[in-house]
Amino acid sequence: MDYIILNQPRVVPHKKYYSIIKKVMDYGMCILLLPFALPIMAICAIAIYIDDPKGPVFLFQERIGKGGRPFKMYKFRTMKINADDPQSRAYMKAYVRGELRIDDNGNTIYKPISSNKIFRIGRLLRKISLDELPQIFNVLKGEMSIVGPRPNVPWEVEEYRPWHYERLEVLPGITGLAQVRGRSSINFNSLARYDIAYIENRSIALDLKILFRSLKAIIIGNGAK
Repeated sequence: MDYIILNQPRVVPHKKYYSIIKKVMDYGMCILLLPFALPIMAICAIAIYIDDPKGPVFLFQERIGKGGRPFKMYKFRTMKINADDPQSRAYMKAYVRGELRIDDNGNTIYKPISSNKIFRIGRLLRKISLDELPQIFNVLKGEMSIVGPRPNVPWEVEEYRPWHYERLEVLPGITGLAQVRGRSSINFNSLARYDIAYIENRSIALDLKILFRSLKAIIIGNGAK
């Protein structure tokens, strides 16, 4: 996959000086955090290796970024090897399309990732969001921002409705408005609307508010499941 050519966007990125300040803030915060983040990442890497030595410590996942361009997003591995099965992928595609089918017992036909596919340390890293910490390097490479819409994998983007592509008009983020408003508990259309609302109302004040709420969620352990 090369990259997706966006048609005429409905949301036009603006605020030139905001963009400059945001980039300075992204680089500045990452550089200041590195001396503290590197030892934490080393501890995480050792813990992953001890808990599940059969697989790699890091994941380099292809995600779709600004303008539909693919990039490799860095994460700590939290799942067992070969845990990405067709049923999980079908679930996520149905989630993006808003078509999660319900059986006679009220359960979804497709099941999300089972908790037994996530190893013990991986579950802890997800809970406090440390699995996302390596994305500091994506920010330093200019592929991501600290705050912005979370990037999807290519096969999820293939299921987008036309208006969903508005999420791709800015750099993706480590955290975003949708994450502090609902995390994984909201449907994809609501998530996309939060992301588009963020793009339309971007400001340094809003970014700082999202960062504060993200840190609060991490401290109380309200991480990804």
